[in-house]
Amino acid sequence: MKGAEKTATRITALTTADVDTLCALAGEIWRAHYPAIISMAQIEYMLAQRYNPAVVREELQRGDLWWDQLRVNGGMAGFASYFLARGEMKVDKLYVHPDHQRRGYGGMMLDRAVTMARAYGCETLVLAVNKHNRSAIAAYEKRGFKIAESVVKDIGGGFVMDDFVMRKDV
Repeated sequence: MKGAEKTATRITALTTADVDTLCALAGEIWRAHYPAIISMAQIEYMLAQRYNPAVVREELQRGDLWWDQLRVNGGMAGFASYFLARGEMKVDKLYVHPDHQRRGYGGMMLDRAVTMARAYGCETLVLAVNKHNRSAIAAYEKRGFKIAESVVKDIGGGFVMDDFVMRKDV
């Protein structure tokens, strides 16, 4: 196709070799997106908790938790993780780099989580999203999620997560 840009996109399981790249990408995404929503201190605290390479490598060893990576033209452009929780599939993390947003990639990763949920007999996909993360809430609503409850969770360090829990039947 002359003059048309062809994008090679694929979602694959994260490997231990990709963990450091994922952790660096998480830092880049969070520092770009969350300062308008939470403090930099909370961003750094949560990155240290959730995206420490040792933590991610440990999670890769679990049999009930999956990490996916979004590759666009060979580079990691996003990621997701999800796990089984009391008969539901919980999307724990889903991020796409700002340079690649609004192209359907987040939806592709959600579709993969839905497929996994169905494979494990789950009828519901559930996730938590910051109440002030309007763009993410709108994207989830577009994909059929509904706000089910409002929660405030103490995560230590003097910080809380002030979230909506959203659900979607699969």
